[in-house]
Amino acid sequence: MVPAEGIAQAILLIRGHKVMLDEDLATLYGLDTRELIQAVKRNAARFPADFMFQLTSEEHARLRSQSVISKGPTAEPW
Repeated sequence: MVPAEGIAQAILLIRGHKVMLDEDLATLYGLDTRELIQAVKRNAARFPADFMFQLTSEEHARLRSQSVISKGPTAEPW
């Protein structure tokens, strides 16, 4: 079981939406990121159209520079 504060720290504000990175969501469910993405793609009809989006290169670089991907400080709002 994952503590609530661990989940809260994984929630980021990107493009005005509260989101979790695939890596964090996969960990929450005990999966590899690859497995999570495959499961979502196989069951796409079960999810709303805006359930998942891909970060732009700029967004990814910004997250990486803030060390969010490596579990550093929370990202600033976009």
